[in-house]
Amino acid sequence: MDKKNILSNFYIALEAVLANRVRSLLTALGIIFGVAAVIAMLAIGNGAQKEILEQIELVGVNNIIIEPVIEQVEQRLGESDDEDKSKFSPGLKLLDVENIKSAIPGIKKVSPEILLETYLIKDGIRRSSKLVGVEPAYFDVANFEMRKGKMFSQMQLEKGMGVCIIGSGIQSKFFPREDPIGKRIKVGNQWLEVIGVLKERYISQKAIENLGIRDYNMDVYTPINTVLLRYINRDLVTGSGLKKNFGTSISFGRGGFSISVPQQEDNTPKNYHQIDRLVVQVDQSAKLNPTADVMARMLERRHFGVVDFQITIPELLLKQQQRTQNIFNIVLAAIAAISLLVGGIGIMNIMLASVMERIKEIGLRLAIGAKSVDIVTQFLFEAVMISVSGGIVGVILGIVLAYAVSSLADFPTSISASSILISFGVAATVGLVFGITPARRAASQDPITSLRHE
Repeated sequence: MDKKNILSNFYIALEAVLANRVRSLLTALGIIFGVAAVIAMLAIGNGAQKEILEQIELVGVNNIIIEPVIEQVEQRLGESDDEDKSKFSPGLKLLDVENIKSAIPGIKKVSPEILLETYLIKDGIRRSSKLVGVEPAYFDVANFEMRKGKMFSQMQLEKGMGVCIIGSGIQSKFFPREDPIGKRIKVGNQWLEVIGVLKERYISQKAIENLGIRDYNMDVYTPINTVLLRYINRDLVTGSGLKKNFGTSISFGRGGFSISVPQQEDNTPKNYHQIDRLVVQVDQSAKLNPTADVMARMLERRHFGVVDFQITIPELLLKQQQRTQNIFNIVLAAIAAISLLVGGIGIMNIMLASVMERIKEIGLRLAIGAKSVDIVTQFLFEAVMISVSGGIVGVILGIVLAYAVSSLADFPTSISASSILISFGVAATVGLVFGITPARRAASQDPITSLRHE
């Protein structure tokens, strides 16, 4: 069959489709909704996958997070608390960090953190913020990148010098028209020199809620020894600490010291932990659970049997969420496949009905010289036109649905070119496959019998 005959059959099929617009639209509904379901399903799946990958990037790969728990003792009034006080814990401290580094194999990086709620002051502007005492490993573990400036030097780390690295939000707020490197900003009651600025990091509200993280762009980072020397060190023995743990307080004066026993105990829980967070990065994912178990037993022994810490493995939680999302995607794919199957069956049924309605037209074409292949081509063109046009409308509807889900349901979606090509190709294939049977039936008609058909 030459090119002229193909074009002729195409025009005949186009005229037949346009002559029955309403029927063609109704025939294409199954394809429209099936393709739209495929586009929306893939967009939702891609968006969820992208969000999970971003969350894994936020918490870091192969990380174990240890956070202190301020123990709250429950007992009946009048009961003795000698047994409770015998279980004294020194809390989570830097000595635990050193012990983990030296005793547990397979540890790649260890990042202790001290977090203080404070405020920033510069040029008459005051804003609440968080001061985070860290070591250089923190920025590698948390996947932070430096936009400008430099990392803490060894001397700054050891001597606890008054330097800091700020988030991009701090620069926008306090240094909008100047280079912050080398400038000073007051953090709490101390002046710190800015030596670096981090790249901006977008964090969705859902990630903040699910992972318990904060907006890092508004944080100030300083060496952990700077916090311990210039701000607070909860590991130091103080009168309040002795009062908490032993029920007595010691006060010093010119005449020496005195020991007093409190008349009424303050049961308000106090934070006695030296560090507020510890992130341990292992070299292999398979070691996450065993390493977490070993650390739990080690810390419990070092804390004299008091479990005043909690250990979480965010990557495993996110992978479980990813498996759940994959099951959800499979269900959506099955629904979309059923819609396309129903749409294909609808095309076949309508095309078969069209063949029965147009038997006399088919007989006339065969009588004046048309070949069976021309009849097959004509009806295949009609089926493919209906499915392709339905596919185009379905793609548009699917994109609209994806954006609607993203805006109305506050669920992330990501439309890819591959999903559009796949759904469009499936629509054309459905029309071709389900149009073969009606086309062959039309071509098998006997010309004489067809011309006599009423």
